[in-house]
Amino acid sequence: MAILLGVDTGGTYTDAVLMQDEDRVLARAKALTTRQDLAIGVGHAVRAVLDEAQVDPAVVGMASLSTTLATNALVEGQGGRVGLIYVGFREKDLEAQGLADALNGDPVCVVAGGHKHDGSEAQVLDETAVSAFLETHEADVTGFAVAAQFAVRNQDHERRVMDLVRRMTGRPVSASHQLSAKLGGPKRALTAVLNARLIGMIDALIGRAEAELRSIGITAPMMVVRGDGALMSSAQARARPIETILSGPAASIVGARWLTGADHALVSDIGGTTTDVAVLRGGRPVIDPNGARVGPHRTMVEAVAMRTTGLGGDSEVHFVAEGLQGGVTLGPRRLLPVSLLARDAPDVVHPVLEAQMRNATPGDHDGRFVRAVPGVQADGVTARDADLLDRIGTDVHPLGAVLRTRMELGALRRLVARGLVQVAGLTPSDASHVLGNVDAWDADAARMACVLFGRRRTGAGERLAETAEQMAQIVVDQLTLQTSTALLEAALAEDGLDETLATHSLMERGLSRVSGLVRVSTGLDIPVVGLGASARVYYPAVGKRLGCDMELPENGGVANAIGAVVGRVTVRRSGTITAPSEGLFRVHLPTGPEDFGSSDAALARLETVLVDHARGAAQAAGAFDIEVHVARDIRVAQAEAREVFVEATLTAEATGRPRITGA
Repeated sequence: MAILLGVDTGGTYTDAVLMQDEDRVLARAKALTTRQDLAIGVGHAVRAVLDEAQVDPAVVGMASLSTTLATNALVEGQGGRVGLIYVGFREKDLEAQGLADALNGDPVCVVAGGHKHDGSEAQVLDETAVSAFLETHEADVTGFAVAAQFAVRNQDHERRVMDLVRRMTGRPVSASHQLSAKLGGPKRALTAVLNARLIGMIDALIGRAEAELRSIGITAPMMVVRGDGALMSSAQARARPIETILSGPAASIVGARWLTGADHALVSDIGGTTTDVAVLRGGRPVIDPNGARVGPHRTMVEAVAMRTTGLGGDSEVHFVAEGLQGGVTLGPRRLLPVSLLARDAPDVVHPVLEAQMRNATPGDHDGRFVRAVPGVQADGVTARDADLLDRIGTDVHPLGAVLRTRMELGALRRLVARGLVQVAGLTPSDASHVLGNVDAWDADAARMACVLFGRRRTGAGERLAETAEQMAQIVVDQLTLQTSTALLEAALAEDGLDETLATHSLMERGLSRVSGLVRVSTGLDIPVVGLGASARVYYPAVGKRLGCDMELPENGGVANAIGAVVGRVTVRRSGTITAPSEGLFRVHLPTGPEDFGSSDAALARLETVLVDHARGAAQAAGAFDIEVHVARDIRVAQAEAREVFVEATLTAEATGRPRITGA
């Protein structure tokens, strides 16, 4: 009998589940996610689930972690400051694929070098310029990214830059060839930048989580869920954290399949920060052929075709003043729920809210608070931002007491984006406390926050809401509306239709079932599996609005943790063969190009290398019973009634079961 531990660190809760031989859930537990140190929440959840199951930590044979940390960091614009070394490209190439936006002012060095399509050197690498850049910026960045032109055809220049970075700075470095074998330099560079930005965060999480498990008495190896739902070793995740984007959502899809046995369904997972929607087809999650997209970033990471929306139980509530009736929208930023903050700091929150309630006119920052996140390094913070951070200190403050001018709102946003401070305010979680759907935190504080928000005036001069319950219902109804829209957009895209139809007036008429001379009927013709701790609170109304079957499995609140346990180790390695001239077949290998006189010899050589690399990587990830399959994509052209070899891409996929200690 093998005892397996799955853990998922979400934006609000950390879930833990113990399973026996992947067949039965023994126990499940939740703990609040501790954003200042995620390992603390991991420890609380793991101790709770072990106590619930009365299991000795020493008998746990495998621990597996899925996390929304990387996904949420990219959605919220968090992460370390990165220096990009861009080899063989032009300055204007920085504008492609959203690369300049992703850098957001981080330093860049565009240097001579790179290779041609056939793998031959285009220019000599300017190592002097690279060295000068490293000397200038080694102290003001947390890591470096390197992308060289046609590095997937010849890795030499990227490898040389990596050696320079390690030798001169000791900082982490991400190279684009390590993350994708596909052409598209700017997109590979974007992926490398985001990977470098995440290294510090993921490394800290894994290191602390492993230490926390050891302190509990669990010595089993730790696995981490990738964005395609497969498992990787913790060492691999530390080196390539970008592959953990959509890790939590991918684990939830694997968990949804295990929980429901569904072959064809939409899966919607609501967390504290995001709602993630994916498609199950033939019992397997659909993979995004264009690479994972998170927020504004389209990467080259192979991941579940997931639509991630900044909508969750802890989404920020925004007032919409336009129109006579007014209203609210939710997200994409996450706030700390007022009810949760009040539970932790009642002596500060309650008096402030009560004083704001006594004021005759509502203030711009009523119901909002700010506190610093302890233990987060403030490297690279500007003087203005540092002044605001010092003013916040270690205490909880009403937001209006900290901000001296409107100009400081920009500094506050930057500190939030860096994960240095948290802003608390009204969220759907607070609304659910007011309506009696949830009873976990401070409902009285949630009620006061709703009253304060409802005092805002609409275009007609009326209050947005007269009571706390009315305001709370407005917030929950908006969550139902935005969730329904996200599901409709996913379904329309899967059907090959224009997803903007999700918000068309005819769609709304059909969903509202309004009668008239013209009958319009719309909805989803596919079941939805609702996952997440709050799915049972919010999703029955979503199913009713969309007229579809809404499956809410019993253990849906810990589907991510279950998916982390029942996944498989899968490693893919791809390579390319080109034909620079007739009768010459060039195999592009990590060690450099190799030439052959026949396509068969070239294909055999590439297949041997890819199979060895894929099998070795799977073994390094802790897999056994490994099976390897090779797919060949050979492109030929017709020339004068004969076939001419153009290019071939081979992909070796190694799949195995994760090794379980003591099994």
